[in-house]
Amino acid sequence: MAGSEALTLVALTGADAAGGLALSAASGWNQTADDWELFIAQGYAIGFRSASGALVATTAAIVYGGALGWISMVLVDAEWRHRGLASLLLEGCIKRLQAAHVTPVLDATPAGEPVYRHLGFRAGFELERWESSAPAGATASTRGADVRRAEVADFDATAALDQAASGIGRRPLLQAFFARPDTRVWIAGDQSGFVYTRAGRIATQIGPLAAPDPASAIALLATALRAQDGPVFLDVPKRWSELAAWLEQAGFVRQRPYLRMALGAGAPMTCGDRMFVLAGPEFG
Repeated sequence: MAGSEALTLVALTGADAAGGLALSAASGWNQTADDWELFIAQGYAIGFRSASGALVATTAAIVYGGALGWISMVLVDAEWRHRGLASLLLEGCIKRLQAAHVTPVLDATPAGEPVYRHLGFRAGFELERWESSAPAGATASTRGADVRRAEVADFDATAALDQAASGIGRRPLLQAFFARPDTRVWIAGDQSGFVYTRAGRIATQIGPLAAPDPASAIALLATALRAQDGPVFLDVPKRWSELAAWLEQAGFVRQRPYLRMALGAGAPMTCGDRMFVLAGPEFG
């Protein structure tokens, strides 16, 4: 039985991507095998393995330029919950990030927020996940003609815009997204903004999206949505009320809230003036 079975703490390898995907899928999350391979290859991913070899709990952390470390994928198999496994793994990731002199950051669900507060995480800004099952019907009377499909030569521009908007350097993350065959990227004609879309297990994930103003963000988003033929998710900071109103008019509904939190001294995490859609709670 699970209660008496011994567990082993392990550093995840590429062979564990399937086990991680099974855990996230069991929780109804949108991550893919590609995402798990990215966590393992670019980050610090750890877990507990049962005596039978099954991966029963995980946590991952990725270090970004700008002295931030992103924590995500805090997952525990249903039979192993309420035994402190998530806390042990989370503490391991925190110690790893602090030893590297980077600030641990995460996006907390309402259920997870009290746990993270207890560990010393401070609240930053609020965001919401929006979803739609039929996004292709979305329209906007904006500068859609000024948005085009990005080419390989545009990657550097999107990476620079993302860093300026987010305040962190995550070029390797965007490179991994860009290289996926099912990723689509759009860029403003004047290279003032961009939006990524990538396949998820349940729905296409839209983001990040950076733009100089709400109207430009909506133009980019409308272009991306017209190319979608299935359900989509996107994560939007609550400060963008104009974008939220547009999403409601386009038939989107709010799925769940999140709270960005950071551990350590310094000002709480804030949302920049140019980041309108995030890469997702697992990537920031």
